[in-house]
Amino acid sequence: MRNYGGLVHAIGGFARDRGGNFAVLFGLTASVLALAVGFSVNLSQIYNAKSSLQGVVDAAVTSTARDLTTGVIKEANANASVQAFLDANNTAGILQANQIVLDKLTVDPIAKTVQADVHVNVAFYFPLFSVGNMQRVPVSTTAVYSDKSIEVAMMLDVTGSMAGQKIKDLKAAASNAVDTFLTGQDLSKPRVRVSIVPYANSVNAGTLAASTVYVETSASQRKQAPGNSDPQYVSAPKNAGTCATERKGVDQYTDAGPGSSMVNSDFLLPTFASNTSTKACPDATLMPLTADATALKNVIKTFVASGGTAGHIGVQWAWYMLSENWGSVMKASERPAKMDPKKVAKYAILMTDGEFNLSYFDASTVNQVYNDAGKEPTRTAAKKLCAAMRDKGIEIFTIGFDLNEANAKATLQDCASPDSGGIKHFYQAANGAELDTAFQTIARNIERLALSK
Repeated sequence: MRNYGGLVHAIGGFARDRGGNFAVLFGLTASVLALAVGFSVNLSQIYNAKSSLQGVVDAAVTSTARDLTTGVIKEANANASVQAFLDANNTAGILQANQIVLDKLTVDPIAKTVQADVHVNVAFYFPLFSVGNMQRVPVSTTAVYSDKSIEVAMMLDVTGSMAGQKIKDLKAAASNAVDTFLTGQDLSKPRVRVSIVPYANSVNAGTLAASTVYVETSASQRKQAPGNSDPQYVSAPKNAGTCATERKGVDQYTDAGPGSSMVNSDFLLPTFASNTSTKACPDATLMPLTADATALKNVIKTFVASGGTAGHIGVQWAWYMLSENWGSVMKASERPAKMDPKKVAKYAILMTDGEFNLSYFDASTVNQVYNDAGKEPTRTAAKKLCAAMRDKGIEIFTIGFDLNEANAKATLQDCASPDSGGIKHFYQAANGAELDTAFQTIARNIERLALSK
């Protein structure tokens, strides 16, 4: 018989000897685990504190840069601005009151940057022998500010298809956009100015018409118009009117000033308007660049829907409102700045609810002015003008409002500047709320672009 008793005795002795070793190992393991948990909690504290601090400092520096940009504060006030923001938000996230310390604020007037170096001291929940009970957590943020001026021309559709709720939606959205662009700046030295160009069968040039619009009074005059100082024009006081159609001749796709050639008011326009029972030109007149929000909104209030969609004529006048070549016919406060990417940023917003569908320059008779399917020459003219504007450094945003035609979408996409840096340039809006959102998004993006370019 085998001696099982001796084997059992030997195993029992081994187990008793190993029991002490297991206790030691368990203690060591538990200590390591506790250290790991404590270290993990401390790391989490540092991460959360840094994240909260970064958010507060980013907001403080961005807010200060924005105030410097809009002229609300001067460079000498930047330190106080950042400190006030930090004081007001020093309990954000897991931060505690009076924790945030502004170590250094650097305003570089050459690079146009604001940099804040900030820290907080984090008291650990689990002080460890190797790191102590306190950790300094620093962050640094830099934002760009600008003294660059901004000029925006908004081409707005007041055609017959905009009747009813749509014209109400446009009035609301355009008025809100004006407020967003112009609120909070020094009116004696505005940084942002806005122009409005309503369009339908033509554009109503208003008070600018006297020196910019040549009214054709016979079929023989359906050609390039004279310049506004040309004897042919000066000696013809009968050529007075405010409805502008396309320019004709060599200046059609340029922003040459009216001294080179005026903008035609086509001989076919009155008959076309009469035949279609529409207004020859919109009730609302264009408004050159201004920082007067009330004046702009008063124009918007006069929008009445009537007429066809001569979109290329609207594009043409949006360009003129941004072109320094047209400053000679405007008041000093309305004149576009000379194009200089370091000093001025120019933007056009082109909005329509349908296909560009009428033009005069390619028509031989009044029956050729309009085409229900949308005229290719009209769309081509718009695209040529948009391309020429972009080549001159004007950035273009486009908005389609409740579009149903493929050609309309394609035209707006072609006219829009290329997307860059996550910023879209073509927007579609199905209703009034989306139209308002599109304008607001564009306004915010224009501010971003002006700061980053």
